[in-house]
Amino acid sequence: MTRITRFAGTVAALACSATLSGQNAAPSLSIDTLLATPFPTDLVAAPAGGAFAWVSSHSGAHNILIADPVPGTGPFAGRSDRRWRAVTTYTGDDGLWITDLNFTSDAQTLVYVRGDGANRQGESPNPAQLQDGTEQAVFAVPAAGGAPKKLGVGNGPVPSPRSSRVAWVSRGQIWSVDLATTEPGARLVNARGGAAGLAWSPDGSMLAFSSNRGTHSYIGVFTLATRELRYIDPSLDRDTNPVWSLDGSRLAWIRQFAAPRPRMFSPRREADEPWSLRVADVTSGQAKQVWKADPGYGSAFQGVVSDSQLYWAAGDRLVFPWEKDGWVHLYSVPATGGTAALLTPGNFEVEYVNIALDRTRMIYNSNQDDIDRRHIWTVAVDGSSKPVGNATRSNGSEWQPVFTSDGLIAALHADALMPPHAMLIWPQDGHAHSLLDNMLPAGFDPAALVTPQSVTITATDGLPIPTQLFLPKNLTAGERRPAIIFFHGGSRRQMLTTWHYNYYYRNAYAMNQWLASQGYIVLSVNYRSGIGYGLEFREALNYGASGGAEFNDVMGAGLYLKGRADVDPARIGLWGGSYGGYLTAMGLSRASDLFAAGVDFHGVHDWNQGIRTFIPEYNVLDDPDFSRRAFASSPMATVDGWKSPVLLIHGDDDRNVSYIESINLITALRKRNVDVEQLVFPDEVHDFLRHQNWVRGYKAAADFFNRRLKTQARSTRNQNRQE
Repeated sequence: MTRITRFAGTVAALACSATLSGQNAAPSLSIDTLLATPFPTDLVAAPAGGAFAWVSSHSGAHNILIADPVPGTGPFAGRSDRRWRAVTTYTGDDGLWITDLNFTSDAQTLVYVRGDGANRQGESPNPAQLQDGTEQAVFAVPAAGGAPKKLGVGNGPVPSPRSSRVAWVSRGQIWSVDLATTEPGARLVNARGGAAGLAWSPDGSMLAFSSNRGTHSYIGVFTLATRELRYIDPSLDRDTNPVWSLDGSRLAWIRQFAAPRPRMFSPRREADEPWSLRVADVTSGQAKQVWKADPGYGSAFQGVVSDSQLYWAAGDRLVFPWEKDGWVHLYSVPATGGTAALLTPGNFEVEYVNIALDRTRMIYNSNQDDIDRRHIWTVAVDGSSKPVGNATRSNGSEWQPVFTSDGLIAALHADALMPPHAMLIWPQDGHAHSLLDNMLPAGFDPAALVTPQSVTITATDGLPIPTQLFLPKNLTAGERRPAIIFFHGGSRRQMLTTWHYNYYYRNAYAMNQWLASQGYIVLSVNYRSGIGYGLEFREALNYGASGGAEFNDVMGAGLYLKGRADVDPARIGLWGGSYGGYLTAMGLSRASDLFAAGVDFHGVHDWNQGIRTFIPEYNVLDDPDFSRRAFASSPMATVDGWKSPVLLIHGDDDRNVSYIESINLITALRKRNVDVEQLVFPDEVHDFLRHQNWVRGYKAAADFFNRRLKTQARSTRNQNRQE
């Protein structure tokens, strides 16, 4: 069993484990091997017994793993260690992901969702062309193992805290089933609108939820015994995130005041009317505002990654995120009203958030004192003490932290060399145990990877831009190498100096490592409008369709590489997906003299089309000045300057960036005799659901860059410049 006594020993210990388990290291990397490393998500702790579980995605097969307590040995003698086992046994690269994992209140059953939701036409994604079709459905499986049982179509299962009943949402309606019976699932609540944010009362007798009506939303309360549905304190505003007091007598929620929908790409630095917290007596329905955000920064709500944006904690306090000082932090306020106490002070962002079982402490990760990585902290809910880092500072990142029922911390972890995996941490002294035994693919060699360097470059308008630089191991003095710039999607993302916690960017990090292993110098750019660096950076002025200000960052990255003595300035390429595909296309359409080639995964090429994907009613005639600016901020506006070759990759069931974006671009490029290659995945969505499509896409990109940058003669490049 792989164990480490401090985070600092992660790489050496796990590399040793791989050798001892018969997984011989290979001297070189392959895209297949890098993408075959398992990826963990949905880490949850059992309410009793000390176990925790997560979803492991391994080469397209998605399964639930559980870590049970076992007696510790060696340096863990006297401690409750963990050993993982598989709960489900799904096989095949079928594109059916597992999400929404949760334990029932007795810790004996796991509920989860398998499959993705339908699009506006009611079609469930089916990239594997399964002839029986696909659907998004809720399942239950014994934690001890056994055959999964389908509960019904839908998502978001929430087990009752006091019974064997499970509720979930199906096509906006609330359904439920009692796991102790053989009865099929049935609709529990008959209501207009779309239900979300299901929250059981502490005794399981009532179910609260948010009812979305499009222009407004209510807080609904359904009583199981009487089948009575009530709406608490209905208004013209948007009420979400209901939470119960510990005794079940009151409800609290977040109210965002009625206002026209903000135009996409308009900086949300403040709201016309700040958001607030409200508390109601459940019996009488009487409600009052107990806290309201100040005007200015933080008046527009900005959430964290959590099951809820609001927690009812011990001491009758409410804990919530607020961006008062330009950084996302945790605050708490008495449920009766008062001044909010800042729990997590400093220039950093709080991200994944959870609460202890006794509700006295919050556990979260942040980039405190380590802006390009993530670490775990805990803090008292009343702010009576400073946040505590619950482990010796690691050389990696940690996320999705939870307290186990026996007082330990489970989290997901990765560093620059070892991919994401589950980890158990003893908060008292920072000892840790990585659960990676027998998981790494044959041939995976962490020693073949490089540790990216944090480098700040300067955009052409003077803004400092954080990046990560991947330098090949065999780089020699005086040698000039081809270079590639990577742009993430989102744009609300932050790339790290470690393997990433998001599957899409875990894959991108693996690709950047592979490129570095092949001799490319790689620069991953955290351009403006991304997260991790505060409100002003995220809500950048004139970004995206409002002006394309990120192009300054694209040029800054290109000029930085061009000025390096180890880069061949005639062989600089670009690649990225989604928003990163947009910036790749911007670079190629506006600066083909600087950028020699690019790979564009499902990029946005005309913002007026891209906005319509998310806002179907968007009409360019409603605001002609904005629509003209949106087009001017798009690659299609400057396509006449596009000279460099490009590879376009897209799935035609993309629900985020319309397939027509790539069709329109390739049509325009062909008319201008630009060298265009393409790779299409029928029935695939935006975040490719099939493992094999990621492998094929990256191999196609690797082949493209090898042909266009590695073997391209300088004379050919100069000829293209003269054109």
